[in-house]
Amino acid sequence: MRRLNVLTWHTHGSYLYYLSHAPHDFHVLHKPGRPPGYGGRCGPFPFGPNVHDLPAEQARERRFDCILFQEDHHWLRDQHELLTPAQRALPRIYLEHDPPGIAPSATGPAGGAGSAATAWPTDLPHLVDDPEVLLVHVTPFNRLMWNSGRTPTRVIEHGVAVRPSVRWHGELARGLTVTNHLARRGRRMGADLFQRLRDGGDALPLDLVGMGAADLGGLGEIDHPALPPFMAAYRFLFSPVRYSSLSLGVIEAMAIGMPVVALATAEMATVIEHGVSGFAVTDEDALAAPMRALLRDAGLAQRLGEAGRRRASERFSIARFSADWDAALRLVTG
Repeated sequence: MRRLNVLTWHTHGSYLYYLSHAPHDFHVLHKPGRPPGYGGRCGPFPFGPNVHDLPAEQARERRFDCILFQEDHHWLRDQHELLTPAQRALPRIYLEHDPPGIAPSATGPAGGAGSAATAWPTDLPHLVDDPEVLLVHVTPFNRLMWNSGRTPTRVIEHGVAVRPSVRWHGELARGLTVTNHLARRGRRMGADLFQRLRDGGDALPLDLVGMGAADLGGLGEIDHPALPPFMAAYRFLFSPVRYSSLSLGVIEAMAIGMPVVALATAEMATVIEHGVSGFAVTDEDALAAPMRALLRDAGLAQRLGEAGRRRASERFSIARFSADWDAALRLVTG
């Protein structure tokens, strides 16, 4: 079967890199200066020849088989400004990276005096309400939480590819958190938990990497290809996330055999088997003890990390991910 030409955007560079393992050609829009979301083929990612840099003003002149939207403004604005009516009628997929946020309430404040007028996230209708579009969620939890209405949905779980030569060794008796803009994203991503455990009275040795990490005294950003070998030296990965999609960084850590300590929330509750392939709890007071156990006992860290590595290879292989995307693209294009 022939390769498809897919128009998309550079929303999450690491996701785009893994997506490009699917056997198709991806044309990625860029604008002058390559602002966020319009970087095209850019960054440190080892993209193959099937990822094509496409100036946004030239999109109308190209022929595509499918449009892959990834953010609200792609759907609300870009398709009308950058594409022809014929292109807007092409097979379309909307890739939703996140669980639902806060929905406006039609009935007034839901949380008592002084609270904002909000409803439960589970009440939030997805932006796309179109039976001709395929809505792809990245976790089963996200699909469960979103009110996807009449739009058909499919889950394509993450897949990662790390070099086989990169394996965890954990010689550095410290924990590592990998999160972009943790300070700015606050409680939802667990900024308070990270700071409490790192800076509290009985402080744990924790480092932070990612975009904006310096805002919380972190080490800065590590380029994606260099991240797995950088992580491999740390004794464990700590994910303080309360409510978000499953992190690619967590899966990459598991794939190299690095033990993970996390909150058992959202999809993470199905990924880490507590005490077997890592530690996952919902009691914030129970986070420090497993971290200290891993710092004391490198053998325990190795056993849990190896179990997590097997779990990641079974559930998050790049071959399965690529096949799932191939199937979705061929489904919508007939």
